[in-house]
Amino acid sequence: MVYALGLGECLVGRSHECDFPLTVQTLPICCHAHIPADVSSREIDDAVKDRLSKGLSIYEVDTEVLEQLQPDFIITQTQCEVCAVSLEEVERATCQLVSSNPKIVDLAPMGLSDIFSDLERLGEILGVPDRAHQVVEQWKVRMEAVNAKASILPNPPKVACIEWIDPIMNAGNWVPELVEMAGGINLFGERDSHSHYMELSEIADAQPDLIVIMACGYSISQSGAEMHLLTQHPDWNKIPAVRKQRVFIVDGNQYFNRPGPRVVDSLEILTEIFHPESFPRKHGYADWILAHEYSPTH
Repeated sequence: MVYALGLGECLVGRSHECDFPLTVQTLPICCHAHIPADVSSREIDDAVKDRLSKGLSIYEVDTEVLEQLQPDFIITQTQCEVCAVSLEEVERATCQLVSSNPKIVDLAPMGLSDIFSDLERLGEILGVPDRAHQVVEQWKVRMEAVNAKASILPNPPKVACIEWIDPIMNAGNWVPELVEMAGGINLFGERDSHSHYMELSEIADAQPDLIVIMACGYSISQSGAEMHLLTQHPDWNKIPAVRKQRVFIVDGNQYFNRPGPRVVDSLEILTEIFHPESFPRKHGYADWILAHEYSPTH
């Protein structure tokens, strides 16, 4: 978002998850997770629940790094304490050490409109309101053009979006609206609401035409490595999307899970998946693939 505002050169640090655009990866990392990322989704889910039940944070801010960087602003989020450092952690860190007395900007997007308003608010705070408004309008023009074309196509597919594999979670927040804008019928997850746990039997009962795996924080390879947890379930082959080989894996980490500029790309990816005859593929195999075509060496 900062780069979208033309202020990339002003960044002095990043979170351990911030990795786009590539130039940001040269910046100092200002936080870390207490849960390893190289374990299964079930182990991650169990560890998250355990720490939260004990009142422990999942992430920790590296206050000494912040003190060295002396930032004027710290941009953080209050949307999800599982996905990124909480506001409480950031406030605690700045109170402890950071002598530059930075202004904390907390973003809490629940839906698509919030992503737009967050960028506009960030632009106001950082002194580039006109640039922020221009960027948001550009996003809207791209998305409205896609929606205008997709919304009139016949036979909209019934779509199930999965945001976590084990245990299964549906995709909420801005994803249901993206599905609808892309000319699909969203079966699970509600607009502007957090994701929820569900059973595979519920997906089978809904008979989706398409399934899109967009595991939170996961690349295609990470999600692909866990597909067996779904395919081995006795209800899996009861689903029309499975029988028709219309199950897709997308890079949730780089696109659908992040409430920023690439939400526009996320919409375009969905249209390529839903309506390949009307939306020729522009995004590569690093962005989305058919699940049955996945292999560790893909």
